[in-house]
Amino acid sequence: MILQKLSFLLLMGLMSSVMAQENANRWEINDRGGITWKIDDRVPHHDHIEMSGKRISAVISYGVEGDNSFFVKRDLVWPMLRTIPNNTHASLMHAFSEDILKSITINGNPVKEQVTQISLNGTIEVKSLIGEDIEFIRTLFPSTEQAVYYEKYVIKNHGQKSVEIEIPEVDKITSTEKKKGVDGAYTLTYKISGSGKSKLKTGKSLDFFLSISGEKAGENLTVGNISDALENRKNLIDQLWSNLILETPDEVLNRGFAFAKIRASESIYQTSGGPMHGPGGLSYYAAIWANDQAEYVNPFFPYLGYDYANESAINSFEHFARFMNDEYEPIPSSIIAEGIDIWNGAGDRGDAAMIAYGAARFAMSYGDEATAKKLWPLIEWCLEYNHRKLNEDGVVASNTDELEGRFPAGKANLCTSSLYYDALRSAVGLGHSLDIDEKQLDLYSSRANQMKENIEGFFGATVMGYPTYRYYKSNNKLRAWICIPLTMDIYDRKEGTINALFSPELWTDDGLATESGDKTFWDRATLYGLRGVLAAGETKQGIDFLTYYSNRRLLGEHVPYPVEAYPEGGQRHLSAESGLYCRIYIEGLFGIRPTGLKSFNLTPQLPEDWNDMSLRKIHAFGEIFDVEVTRVDEGIKVVVLKGETPHKEVTIQTGETIQVEL
Repeated sequence: MILQKLSFLLLMGLMSSVMAQENANRWEINDRGGITWKIDDRVPHHDHIEMSGKRISAVISYGVEGDNSFFVKRDLVWPMLRTIPNNTHASLMHAFSEDILKSITINGNPVKEQVTQISLNGTIEVKSLIGEDIEFIRTLFPSTEQAVYYEKYVIKNHGQKSVEIEIPEVDKITSTEKKKGVDGAYTLTYKISGSGKSKLKTGKSLDFFLSISGEKAGENLTVGNISDALENRKNLIDQLWSNLILETPDEVLNRGFAFAKIRASESIYQTSGGPMHGPGGLSYYAAIWANDQAEYVNPFFPYLGYDYANESAINSFEHFARFMNDEYEPIPSSIIAEGIDIWNGAGDRGDAAMIAYGAARFAMSYGDEATAKKLWPLIEWCLEYNHRKLNEDGVVASNTDELEGRFPAGKANLCTSSLYYDALRSAVGLGHSLDIDEKQLDLYSSRANQMKENIEGFFGATVMGYPTYRYYKSNNKLRAWICIPLTMDIYDRKEGTINALFSPELWTDDGLATESGDKTFWDRATLYGLRGVLAAGETKQGIDFLTYYSNRRLLGEHVPYPVEAYPEGGQRHLSAESGLYCRIYIEGLFGIRPTGLKSFNLTPQLPEDWNDMSLRKIHAFGEIFDVEVTRVDEGIKVVVLKGETPHKEVTIQTGETIQVEL
């Protein structure tokens, strides 16, 4: 009763926090698919965002100073320009802080800028006034295909008189030190195109642009037309926004989902080892990890229907498969430097469980038999590896977990065993689609059932008064990762776990604290937690907390994506976290769980304040389909549509599971 009262009081406090957050939001949703910050007196204010293409990534620090002028710093990364030593962090990086506007003159006079608004929609668009009736528009973005970063500038004369604009000539070419590059010296070119003096008549506009490129010796990179480059960037965003469309009564959730699709998908680099999805954050490029890629983002990609992302997922699993061995030594945590080296500095983090979990879910959701057969040996190997790592209590032993020793994880942690359990369940469904021997699948099923019992027996505990889980054997503090079983359909301790997650001991202004009493937070735990809470049917608290979180991340002070962590990394926009955000809806709210190459379970959790919700243009299980959920007198009506044709239509109660065969 005391715990229920505390949970109720926290929820009431959250409602006040949601309203306060909405009132304090710096950004607002615009009618062009993006978000806009209309500059008011809350300056100075700075923020940062990462944008990526196949051969470059840009972390843009931007903002408005106290005098309303614009601030910009560009940290550019060329993942395939490798530096020495060629380790995880060996991508060529360079910072550029020049603001070309400070060198422009109007009628011979320096420009004084007043920023009026900044918008994000896959690019950064900055609108300013630089004189009486003279508008200046910047558009910042990376090339989708080339190792080039661009800024497009437009000057518009809305006044009654012509003005003379002078744009300086800038063409800087620098070379890095030959001895510091894997391929020798690299050339960086910083160039303004469209410089010179010109008369700008009333009602007319003038365009020019900045390009910053990086290349190896002999590459002879040609910087393309900026209009084409911008069109390519917009086409990519349009493609991502036109598939897997979330429709709910809450536009913040819809828009947060749309933005997360960008960040989850853009951070894929065309390396010599094939396309590699990378977290980013000025640290992690041209490499893959068992958690970020195999576990977090790869199971999301089939639903989006972005071929390049699916290609990167398959490529990552094939890289991990290179390290299968007869001795069952651990697969490395990370494959780095375009695939030619590894990182395994934290030992066994439960990586084989992560890979088996992600590969089995991906293979089913992707729905391609040939791909599934290719991944099956990796799944088998990883499952056997985990079985061999069972300790005397029947749970999986590992050196650490995905936090790599930042917080204690004991000799066996809840996360690894839960991932192994889910991987076994998924392998059974996938195996049936591939006509794998029934005895092998029965063995997996038996091991899954036993693992569920062992998780309860070893990890089930009352911690700080909550009947939930201990994260490891001697753990006596609440940990954020107690949410993991909920995402694996283990609901034995859901009430105590949900109360603990949303208790003052764990919930903070930025979501779940990693450990009670600590200020450190990692968004990935919050994203798992929200997915698990919704999947468990606790839609009231789940949606309330999701709404609060989404407002903070999309429209608050640091936007528009989920982040990695704080204080570590300064809330970098690592890419896979955005995939986890989308999975809150796919697997939590709509309850889609793959059961075969052409089948899935659907357990929609329609919140009591909503009359309908839909996921449209889902690309999964080899098909394109919609899921519509509508409240009716008898419960909820669920319709699965292929095109305009209903494929399955049933009326159920919220939280009921239906089986769908495509």
